[in-house]
Amino acid sequence: MSEQPRDSSAPTLFTWEFASDPYPAYAWLREHAPVHRTTLPSGVDAWLVTRYADARKALADPRLSKNPQRHSAAAHAKGKVGIPGERRAELMTHLLNIDPPDHTRLRRLVSRAFTPRRVAAFAPRVQTLTDQLIDAFEERGEADLIHEFAFPLPIYAICDLLGVPREDQDDFRDWAGAMIRHGGGPRGGVARAVKRIRAYLGELIHRKRLELAERREEEDGEDLISGLIRASDHGEHLTENEAAAMAFILLFAGFETTVNLIGNGVYALLRHPEQRALMRRAMEEGDERLLAAGVEELLRYDGPVEIATWRFATEPLTLAGQHIAEGEPVLVVLAAADRDPERFAEPDVLDLTRRDNQHLGYGHGIHYCLGAPLARLEAQTAIATLLRRLPGLRLAEDPDELRWRGGLIMRGLRTLPVTWSSADG
Repeated sequence: MSEQPRDSSAPTLFTWEFASDPYPAYAWLREHAPVHRTTLPSGVDAWLVTRYADARKALADPRLSKNPQRHSAAAHAKGKVGIPGERRAELMTHLLNIDPPDHTRLRRLVSRAFTPRRVAAFAPRVQTLTDQLIDAFEERGEADLIHEFAFPLPIYAICDLLGVPREDQDDFRDWAGAMIRHGGGPRGGVARAVKRIRAYLGELIHRKRLELAERREEEDGEDLISGLIRASDHGEHLTENEAAAMAFILLFAGFETTVNLIGNGVYALLRHPEQRALMRRAMEEGDERLLAAGVEELLRYDGPVEIATWRFATEPLTLAGQHIAEGEPVLVVLAAADRDPERFAEPDVLDLTRRDNQHLGYGHGIHYCLGAPLARLEAQTAIATLLRRLPGLRLAEDPDELRWRGGLIMRGLRTLPVTWSSADG
C-alpha cells in the first residue's frame, strides 16, 4: 500500500472503547488526517475517508469499484473483505459487490419492490408487526428493545417482502441473529448461517418457480423472489445464483440497518428527553412532519451504518491530497462525514428540527440504499408506536454499561434494556 506518514498522536481505532463512542476519534481524523491509512482488525490495510465533501465525492466516484476482485492480490492476502462465507456460498453477485452494467440491470429488477406505492401498501403490515411485538412485553414492564423489538420487526417484514412462508420465518430470525452477533457468537457462526440461508434460498427459489409455472399470470402484491424469478424467465437473464444472492443481500442489508436505526434512534431519544418530548408533542397534535424529520436526524446523529461497504481503486487516484494506488481499499466513514462541522451546524447536537439535513446515512450515488423507503417506514412506525404506547419508557441500565456490537460496517447496540410503568405518562 502507498505510504503515508504515521502520526503518533492519531487516535486508536476499532477497540471496544472506540466502539462505544467513535465520534471524538473521527473528529480528530477529519481535522488532521481526512483520508487516513490504517490497518483494520482483519489485517487488511485501507484508507478511511472522513470529511463530508470527500465522502460524497468518493461514494459517487466510478474509479472506486464495488467488486472485491479489484482488491490487489498482495493486499487481499492479508485478510478478508466482505461478508464471511458469501464467496463459498456463491452469494457474491449482489448489489453491494458489482458495478455497472450488471449493477444497473440487477438494481432495475429489484427496484420494483421498493417503489413508494408498494412501500406505502406495506405500511399496515409493518404497523401490525409493531403492535404484536409490543403486545408481547407491554404488561411485563421491562424488555430488551433490541432482541424483543428492533431485531424481529425488520426480520419479519423483509421475510414477508421476499415471500418467505410464515412457518419458516423463525428459522430466518435465528440465522440472522447469528450473522449480526459478529464477535459475540461462536467462531465461524456467520459463515455457517450464510451457508444455511443459501441452502434455504435455493430450495425456496425452486419451489416458487414451480408455483409460478402453475399460476402463469402475475398476481397483485407478488413477493419479491417470485418477481425476480418471473423477470428471469421473461428474458432478464437472471441466474439462480444472482437471484439467491439478491434475496440474501436484501435480507442482510434490509434487516441489520433497520435493527440499528431503531435501536440507535430510541437510545438517542432516551438520552435526550427534551427532543423526545418535542416529538411526542408533535405526534399528539397530529403533526407527522417532525416524526419524518426526526428519523432523518437520528440517521445523521448516530446512524446504523458507520462505514460504507468496501470500495477498491481501479486506477491510481488522489483524494484530499492522498495518493491511492490501484487495488487499494477505500472505506467511506459515514458516521464521521455526518458530523462534519463544515457541512452541519453543531453536528454533535441532536436536533429533530434540523433543516437541510442532507446526511449520507444511506449512501450517495448509484449505490444509494435501495431499501431506504422501507427502513424509514419501519423506523417511523416503530418509534411512533413506542412513544405512544409506552410514554414512560426509560433506560434500565447506566449508559456506560451498555455494549456496542463489534464489526466494521454496522453500528448498533448489543442490548437496550428498558423499563416503564403503566402509571407513566
